[in-house]
Amino acid sequence: MVLSLRPLITRRLYTKSCFAYADSVDILLSEEHKDSTTQKQLEPMQINMLELNSELRNLTKSGDLKSARHMFDALPHRDEISWTTMISGYVNASDSSEALSLFSKMWVLPSIRMDPFILSLALKACGLNVDVNCGQTLHGYSVKAGLLNSVFVGSAVLDMYMKNGRVFEGCRVFDDMPLRNVVSWTAIITGLVRAGFNSQGLFYFANMWRDNVDYDSYTFAIALKACADLELLNYGREIHARTMKKGVDTTSYVANSLAAMYNKCGKFLYGSRMFQNMSKPDVVSWTSIITTYVQTGQEKLGIDSFKQMRECDVCPNEYTCAAVISGIANMARLDWGQQMHAHVSRLGLTGSLSVSNSLMTMYSKCGLSNSASLIFREMTKRDVISWSTIIAGYSQEGCGEEAFELLSWMRKEGTKPTEFALSSVLSVSGSMAVLDQGRQIHAYALTVGLDQTALVRSSLINMYAKCGSIKEAEKIFSASENDDIVSWTAMINGYAEHGDSQEAINLFEKIVQVGLRPDSITFIGVLSACSHVGLLDLGFHYFDSMTKDYKINPCKEHYGCMIDLLCRAGKLSEAENMIRTMPFERDDVVWSTLLRASREQGNVECGRVAAEQILRLDPDCAGTHIALANIYASSGKWREAADVRKLMKSRGVIKEPGWSWIKIKEKVSAFVSGDKSHPQCEEIYSLLELIASKEELVFQDLASILHVAQG
Repeated sequence: MVLSLRPLITRRLYTKSCFAYADSVDILLSEEHKDSTTQKQLEPMQINMLELNSELRNLTKSGDLKSARHMFDALPHRDEISWTTMISGYVNASDSSEALSLFSKMWVLPSIRMDPFILSLALKACGLNVDVNCGQTLHGYSVKAGLLNSVFVGSAVLDMYMKNGRVFEGCRVFDDMPLRNVVSWTAIITGLVRAGFNSQGLFYFANMWRDNVDYDSYTFAIALKACADLELLNYGREIHARTMKKGVDTTSYVANSLAAMYNKCGKFLYGSRMFQNMSKPDVVSWTSIITTYVQTGQEKLGIDSFKQMRECDVCPNEYTCAAVISGIANMARLDWGQQMHAHVSRLGLTGSLSVSNSLMTMYSKCGLSNSASLIFREMTKRDVISWSTIIAGYSQEGCGEEAFELLSWMRKEGTKPTEFALSSVLSVSGSMAVLDQGRQIHAYALTVGLDQTALVRSSLINMYAKCGSIKEAEKIFSASENDDIVSWTAMINGYAEHGDSQEAINLFEKIVQVGLRPDSITFIGVLSACSHVGLLDLGFHYFDSMTKDYKINPCKEHYGCMIDLLCRAGKLSEAENMIRTMPFERDDVVWSTLLRASREQGNVECGRVAAEQILRLDPDCAGTHIALANIYASSGKWREAADVRKLMKSRGVIKEPGWSWIKIKEKVSAFVSGDKSHPQCEEIYSLLELIASKEELVFQDLASILHVAQG
């Protein structure tokens, strides 16, 4: 809680001037024998100090700290007001280092008396600078000097501990305070809520009400934030009623907090109404509504709100831009993302961590991992989100080596990898079937204690299953608690991918028995298992159960599983009908499923329809041309097959060759059929010819050949 000390400083200025006046009167009364020359020398000095301190205060108030410091250093004499004014200026400008440096110089001066106001300023600087050691020293001094009982010092000590993350020390200071005001109460509530102790914050808020302490806008705002984080709609409504009764519901702090509370509690209409009722929404108001739209999947509305904000001449801050870029990333609109990148560059916000992290996410989701990497390497400061974002970006692109190298770099920099970073690298290890790399990540996760987090555990199960080590996946799953549906889903998918469909179905049936609830991804796994073994009726039972029993609306992937199930069961017409009637855009994936089944079953008409639909979406799809030609050829329709080949040639469509890779000595080598780009291609082909020949090789001879090839 920011402690407002400006009135206190003004009061001290007034008090000081009164003391100066009283002292001058005493001198005149008690020392009348002194000549008038001495009196004339004293009066101008006192008057000059008042004028100089007033001028100094005006400079700090205007933000011209450079001129203020120059004047301060040039003063022939500095009193408590001079020091307090200069230190306060630095604190208000968030320059805590300079404030503490100046305070240290003042502290050693015997002519300056320490008082609660100066001490509270120094404690506030410690909170801004996150310097708990200095703060503890001042806390000790305030106890020794008997200043802790001052409500100003006590509140400042409390606020310092809270801002340094020492929540329990802050609570202890608060509980020991003989006097508390609204600043003290707001500081304890704010500290608890920002540290994630929302319930405890609301407990103190209730006690504050019970003690008849008058709330201010800041107290209401932080209590509403706690309600939003806990999604306590009814409690939030009670606070809303109190704000209306007190007449502060229209202030920007409270109005923004109310809108955020209603939005987080799912009452978007109320949140939107709160926003619309604001006479002049500020940047916080706009940022709140934009963030809400993005977080609830309404990215287009969020971007439209950003446009309206600019039309209202409200300048966005870093958080506004980060929210908009996140929305664009979710939509994968590269053109809009590049426009926003240019806009934040013009505003000078590219140095912001939140903006840079959002830009990296946007470029990664748009498939431009190199652009994301360029932003990452230009960052002067990186946090754990920056590292996790770039690692996830490379992992999604399938660049396992780069992701692994970045994880190693992250560890060398001293940043502890999060479960998200480890999960990303495990995911790409599974996709590339690089078991050794996955095992290294597993060992590291065990070392840092992240192996039992739901995200890492499910990623380990997925990685081992995709690398062919289903037994290892089973071990991890068996050792886990029955409180994680993600791990159950990963194991079900692992069984399904390995063809152990019955195991997958049996595991799915046990989910309800252990008190868990299957989610959308779990149903994809069990539907895939049904598809692999052709359990048509059971598959439709699960598909119907999603909506009827679990209130889960089927997504495109669920329909894809059912279409595949129908195709494998030979019901191509039913599969085509489901494709045409599903409530989603029909993409090339579902039509490719029908095309593949038509080729296997020799259904020329279904194959032709599926191929036409795919080519309408992707005219240069070589695989579709070849599949259709093969369907015609297998049915004896040679003319039609030749026509497809001619069409393919006239369009310049060339089938992209399939790639394979192998990892040897920590290096991945990729190749295609007939590839001769490898620097050791001659030795490789010589060895292949030798192995392919019908001559029998003695093991020792083969070993010597391998030794020569590696050398």
